[in-house]
Amino acid sequence: MTGLRAAGFPEAAVRERARSGAAAVFPAEEEYGRGLFGAVADRSGADALDALRLVPPVFVPERLEKLIDLGREPGHEDVALDTDIGGFSAALPLYVSAFGSTRAGSSLAIALSAQAGALGIPLVIGENVVPTDGSRSEKDGARGLIARLLAYAESSSGTSGGVAVQQSTEDADAEVWNLVYSAPEAQPLLASGRLAFELKVGQGAKPGLGGMAIVDAAAETVAAGRYRSADVLRDGRRVLRCATAGTFTEEILRQQVRFMRNNYPRARVWVKLPPGRDVGAASAIAWAAGADVVTVDGAEGGTGWAPKAALEHAGLPLAECLERIDPGESCLLVSGRMWEGARVVKALALGARAAGLGRAALLAVDEDPAAGLTRLVACLRLELQLLVSALGKYSARALRVEDVWRPGEPAAAREVGKRDDESVR
Repeated sequence: MTGLRAAGFPEAAVRERARSGAAAVFPAEEEYGRGLFGAVADRSGADALDALRLVPPVFVPERLEKLIDLGREPGHEDVALDTDIGGFSAALPLYVSAFGSTRAGSSLAIALSAQAGALGIPLVIGENVVPTDGSRSEKDGARGLIARLLAYAESSSGTSGGVAVQQSTEDADAEVWNLVYSAPEAQPLLASGRLAFELKVGQGAKPGLGGMAIVDAAAETVAAGRYRSADVLRDGRRVLRCATAGTFTEEILRQQVRFMRNNYPRARVWVKLPPGRDVGAASAIAWAAGADVVTVDGAEGGTGWAPKAALEHAGLPLAECLERIDPGESCLLVSGRMWEGARVVKALALGARAAGLGRAALLAVDEDPAAGLTRLVACLRLELQLLVSALGKYSARALRVEDVWRPGEPAAAREVGKRDDESVR
């Protein structure tokens, strides 16, 4: 029946599954380690955050205050972008979000770390780096965790920025935080208050699922017992290694944050959440337990290997996460398709303290390992200053929900209060 056709049906996708079997659940295997996944186009036609409009006011009393202070009309160059990110002093409301042991991330790790350090913006070192690349060793062009720390610290000029080291449930077997906390190379960052540990509860690319990697079948026998594996790939020589997502309840999260504060008192405590339906309650619990920072990837986030169905259908969009979270004066960091200034400004207006550069940072450094991230950030700096100035404000911290409008909803109807249950705060 080779001539059979199915009008109005995803025929090509079904035929691919018939040819490839379980391998078709994931992106093309040849893209593993090279492609950056996530940010699938919103099926409703527009990303909810992109659909928001920035709405400059007619009357600008803060501009008048700035004019009086300066003795002249203020310009966009007078907008202050420096901020506090969970105890880190940051030159901009930006950070480099977590990239871990994927081939794409590892090969660019040193260049990216060095440029982030020079820019004075925080850097997150993602999960699974020590088990895959080691702590100090170089392997297949990928650098170990300590090498990334050093590249950042040696390029840093001053006290801005900092490094957050992520640890997942599976990663804990390697005792990553213990290794870093005692490493001589980390002591300058600890002494200057510029080291954080981030508890990874989940991620945007595949909320509810753990890390996934394609490995040689022979190598998989070495990790037997620590990971699960599935033979779903086309070539039969490699297998899909699956980590577990970890088990969290409200009390487990509280105790984990308290454990981090008690055992690593000189490090900041960050918590990374997936875009789950209870993300507002989880954020409030983490802050109440003592977390300095809560980081949230929207469903648009993620660069690692993930099932296509999860990329396309799982997780709340970032705009909805921002609606459900009430940070108050606490520090909320967000990521998900951040690459230009308008999206960052909207996220800040909706309560975020800073926005994370993931795919954009990797692509920029891939384009130019010496200055790609530096040039990308220069573009963002100018866009941020122009847009914040247009809103009649002269500090990124002054942005509020009043500065954005959603099509079909009057701006006056948008209250700062969120929908979360305040009883958990």
